[in-house]
Amino acid sequence: MTSEETLRAARRCHNVLNPFHSTHYFSPDLAEELAAVGVTDRGATYFAARSAAMGAVGPGAVTAAFYNFNHELVARHLPAVWSVASPETVLAARERAVDSTLRRLLGADVLASPEMAEAAELALRATEACTRHARPLYAAHADLPVPDAPHLAYWHATTLLREHRGDGHLAALLGAGLDPLEALVSHVATGRGMAPKWLLVTRGWSRDDFDAAAGRLRARGLLTDDPELTLTEAGTALRADLEARTDQLDRAPYEHLGAEGVARLTELASGFTGTALGNGAFPADLIGKAA
Repeated sequence: MTSEETLRAARRCHNVLNPFHSTHYFSPDLAEELAAVGVTDRGATYFAARSAAMGAVGPGAVTAAFYNFNHELVARHLPAVWSVASPETVLAARERAVDSTLRRLLGADVLASPEMAEAAELALRATEACTRHARPLYAAHADLPVPDAPHLAYWHATTLLREHRGDGHLAALLGAGLDPLEALVSHVATGRGMAPKWLLVTRGWSRDDFDAAAGRLRARGLLTDDPELTLTEAGTALRADLEARTDQLDRAPYEHLGAEGVARLTELASGFTGTALGNGAFPADLIGKAA
């Protein structure tokens, strides 16, 4: 394949791996497992679960690594959550939640299938080419042991690949001069981002913050005056350049896996993720421009 074809194939693969990792964030099992170890504030659940791999970190490190969350929201929950449950306790609770979530969404037969074991092997092989430098969330998760069960090993590998690409994407956002909320608003404007109603709740921003960021993007000529959030040609080009730069920064694991491996992993991952989506893994109104 040409270099451009390789990057397109890598992005297609990522696009079906990433949702598989993210299923547990929207699962009631995660809140239940963390509540069982003392983390009863649902607002702390996401921050604890995703940052636990970095240890008992404070809000500054998490705001930096997560990029698009309001620091005041992060500081409301960290480091206080670590006085309730240690990072090790949270990681164990997260793994239990992932296990029960996948059993519900996919079924025991799929989890025990040869295809799941094959997907785990392929995804883990891809992670062999991931790099730690300037990738804090990937590096922290890469230090965790690989679970024994194939479906958990596959989920672990999707986590590594997701955070590896995500860390690179943040570098691209910085290079493009987009602040955290401008990044979110411009992504909403593509029609593929999280809907504003979800962003405002989960990321801790107000509607005034959101509208101010949209105003800054309009001043840069990246959004039209359309209140529905429409990218200009310059805005469309910027978002395309962001994804292309992210593809370049994330090419190593997929080149390492090779064209046949990427194609097979994409095929397997599409089936698993499609089943999870069909079984209600995410809210129906999660993606879109609706306020």
